[in-house]
Parts: sequence; structure tokens; C-alpha cells
Amino acid sequence: MASLRYGKQLGLGLTPALEILLVSPDGHSVRSFSDVTIPVDGGLSAADVIILPAFWDDFDALCAHHPQVLPWLRDCHANGSVVCGEATGVFWMAQAGLLDGKEATTYWRFFREFAERFPKVLLNPDKHLSDADNLYCAGGVTSACDLYLYLIERFCGANVAQAVARDILYEVQRSYTPGRIGFGGQKLHQDLTILQIQHWLEEHFAEKFRFEDVARAHGMSIRNFMRRFLAATGDKPLHYLQRLRVDTAKGLLSATRKSIKTISYEVGYDDASFFARLFRQHTELSPNQYRRQYQHKDSLA
Repeated sequence: MASLRYGKQLGLGLTPALEILLVSPDGHSVRSFSDVTIPVDGGLSAADVIILPAFWDDFDALCAHHPQVLPWLRDCHANGSVVCGEATGVFWMAQAGLLDGKEATTYWRFFREFAERFPKVLLNPDKHLSDADNLYCAGGVTSACDLYLYLIERFCGANVAQAVARDILYEVQRSYTPGRIGFGGQKLHQDLTILQIQHWLEEHFAEKFRFEDVARAHGMSIRNFMRRFLAATGDKPLHYLQRLRVDTAKGLLSATRKSIKTISYEVGYDDASFFARLFRQHTELSPNQYRRQYQHKDSLA
């Protein structure tokens, strides 16, 4: 859908703008766990985006049977490819060593096995989505939909992503708040104290607090904290916090029917007017304009 819409936007008519391929390790058709034969377009090759689906099989047996997958993933990522894993598909990324020292998530049934297999990976069982260094993990099917919309926006633009969201996500019921993808690259630093603070902010962003108190709780003066946070993340703490709140608000606006005032309060702002101005500064849209772009329409342009 995104490829066709993007092609139309580029003036290509009904010609898809993106080349989308279904590949297998040996280039042959595959038989699914439910005994369905799936034809493929060919073998492993370079790609801008790689999506690894979930699997239902013994992972050690799969690795032994398809040894070419791991070096392929390493090479593609080293050459700039975006690599995504859906549910157990994340195991391939971890086995390739791509997630060592990075945050990741997977399907909840496999948390224990994943943690035992990959102790160097920073498994976050509280997250449905994670991103770090062009590596994206989705815990399940619904969260994967949010991940793919993020990728559509990244490669095809916001208009295409919003149109696709209107078509496919209107009736999706989430057990979590989507959003906050895009901060993973700001965690690829060696300042562990700042990383702890980033994780703390993700959990407490809606609360009332002073950065002076956060700095003191982590053994820093406010001046040292501000300097180290900017050096590690490339962002000032207040701007980083605002982005966390605005990105969370985006998810609530697109996935719920809560009022603007309620959403403002839930992300940490008592003044809905101030929240609306801040939202516009970050998105160039008012909260209502942003929501309308995701509302279902009987006819689409």
C-alpha cells in the first residue's frame, strides 16, 4: 500500500515506488509451520530494509540449517541496511551479534529464553518496540504495525504513512501506547549514568520533577548533568523530555478517542493550551489536525 501510494505521489501512476521482495536463505520456496508453501522472489540479497518474521521452530536447528543468514545480516547492517525483527524474528538479530549492548524486545513468551541466550543484549520486557542503530524490534503483530508505519514515514513521508494508517489501523485495539520510536540512536553512547536517566525519563516523563533533583539523585550537579546529557544524546534534557511527551501524545491521538485535555494531562501538562502550542512547535500541526489525519474516512484521495 505504501509503495503504491508513494509511487502515485512521485507521479508514477500505479507503478510501485519500492521494490518489495520475499526472499529465503536458498532462494527456493518455503513451507510454513502450518504446512503452507510460500513462493519467494529469490535468495538473500542487499536491501535498504530487512524484515525478519516470527518463526515457530527450534532456533538452533534453524541456525544450523541456514548458516548463511547471520553473515548476511551482519554485512547488510554494516552497509547501512535497516534490520527489523518481529517477535521471535529478533532472535536472528541477536544471534548475529547486532544487538549486543543495545536495547531490544521480543514476544513475551520468549523473554526468559532470549535473556538466557543473549545476556549481552539489554532486553526490556516493558517495551513493545525498541530501536537502536537502525535495528528495530517489535514484540508482536500489533506493535509491528506501528513499527512499519514508522518506517513508511521515514522512507515515504508523513502523508503516505498517515494514509496507510487510516486504511489499516482504525479498528486496531492496542494494549499499549504506540510512539517514542526514534530515540534509540540517542542511546548509542558510553555514558551509563545518562543512559539510566534516559530510561528513567521514559518511565516517569508524565510526572512532575525537577532536573536538578534528577541530577542530584544520580550524583551530579545540574551543570554537569546538562553538559553530559547534551554530549551523550545531542539533545538538551528539556527538549528530550518534550519529545518523549509529544511522541507519546501522537500515539494517544491516533490510537484513542481521548480528549486533548485528557491527553495533555496524561503526558505531563496541566495546561492544554500550552501543550497544544508545544505540540505544534514539534510537529507543525495542532493536536486536532494531527488526529484528523488518522481518522477514518469513507473516501480517500
